[in-house]
Amino acid sequence: MTGILSLTTYAPLIGVAAILLLRFVGRADDPKTVEAGKWIAFVTTLATLALSILLVARFDPNTADFQFVEDVAWFAGLHYRMGVDGISVLFVLLTAFLMPLCIAASWKSIETRVLEYMIAFLVLETLVIGVFCALDLVLFYVFFEFGLVPMFLIIGIWGGKRRVYAAFKFFLYTLLGSVLMLAAILGMIGIAGTSSIPELMTYKFDPGLQTWLWLAFFASFAVKMPMWPVHTWLPDAHVEAPTAGSVILAGILLKMGGYGFMRFSLPMFPQASELFTPLVFAMSVIAIVYTSLVAFRQTDIKKLIAYSSVAHMGFVTMGIFSGNLEGQQGAVYQMISHGVISGALFLCVGVVYDRMHTREIAFYGGLVNRMPWYAAVFMLFTMGNVGLPGTSGFVGEILTMTGTYQVSTWTALVAASGVILSAVYALTLYRRVVFGEMTNPALAQITDLDWREVAIFAPLIISTLVLGVQPGLVTNLTATSVNQLVTVYQAAIGG
Repeated sequence: MTGILSLTTYAPLIGVAAILLLRFVGRADDPKTVEAGKWIAFVTTLATLALSILLVARFDPNTADFQFVEDVAWFAGLHYRMGVDGISVLFVLLTAFLMPLCIAASWKSIETRVLEYMIAFLVLETLVIGVFCALDLVLFYVFFEFGLVPMFLIIGIWGGKRRVYAAFKFFLYTLLGSVLMLAAILGMIGIAGTSSIPELMTYKFDPGLQTWLWLAFFASFAVKMPMWPVHTWLPDAHVEAPTAGSVILAGILLKMGGYGFMRFSLPMFPQASELFTPLVFAMSVIAIVYTSLVAFRQTDIKKLIAYSSVAHMGFVTMGIFSGNLEGQQGAVYQMISHGVISGALFLCVGVVYDRMHTREIAFYGGLVNRMPWYAAVFMLFTMGNVGLPGTSGFVGEILTMTGTYQVSTWTALVAASGVILSAVYALTLYRRVVFGEMTNPALAQITDLDWREVAIFAPLIISTLVLGVQPGLVTNLTATSVNQLVTVYQAAIGG
């Protein structure tokens, strides 16, 4: 099925064209036009999800080669190359899985410039899927960087009171790192004579040069993850972004950094990766412990969950740079699991915010008395965020710590304390919001989940539980590609 990758990538743009046509023939503020635009966006994202499921169904997990490859001459010797392996195909599915939920979650909460909002999300979906499918350095960079634009607009236009500050901080932080990556990309193409990612993965760069190239890519991916200490843009962006924006930010955009480490840093610069592994381990454990302590002191629910995302990404970077099979598998699993669980937690915040228009923890209390179904859903995802066995959060954390323990015992032991700290802040949040006396009179009229919200949470609940008890659904798809990555890396560093 040649062309299925491009079809999956650009399918959302069909919805963009339809909404633009709708806006051209009708009035943008007409309720019927707005409702039609919402349905176009929702159906388009469902169609993209169907294509991504077809992609995974036809994917052969027994080969490490890139599949569904498309290679067309582009310009100036560059090629339009697309393809997926066992690592990237799951991120395509995760992106397509979360997008319809984001559109549904925005159905009632977004009231201004609704058509433009839907267009921004559809464009963002195309660009993010493109990042995971690109097999050309320049094409990857184009998708990677242009993804900043719709997210910048989503935060800056439909965000909270400090949305402009948060949007510019997000944009400038991520752009600064990417400028260094662009310089490295141009240097690599000049040295290797190709922009093909598969060819560059086998090209042996000089060890001295690798150090500089690794640092340039690290500057971009570390901000995107985000790693400590370049994480400060994330809490601000999350707090000001609309609910669906936070879901995409935590669920997908953060994973682009981890994917970049696995696709570029380890296979292309193995000696430099080994050299900087102690640095990455140190930054990872500081992120896990420090941001967990900061999360405990937050008064805003969204900001608490944002800091917990930084801590969980610490496990991902730790697993990636362990350089062994368990760590790599755990890192991929943790990213997939975190995409589902953190997205669900931000949706949980959105449920009460849409009703009460505040995210202050002190405002709430005793919600179980008025919202028992909400309390049950919030509990499940809180347990998944903590890493309770039986949820998907457990599998990724235990694998990353197992892989890291084989390389650095102290790193794994310090990281393990993060599991305890995450239980402290997550369960404290849950107790203060859900249990206790309902002392705030304003909460007397709050209502439980409606059918639309139940429909949004249902696939997330199923995913969290199924991946918690059946990790083979992920590891069987990624095993061959991850195993090849580890084998090549170990051979390059003489392991």
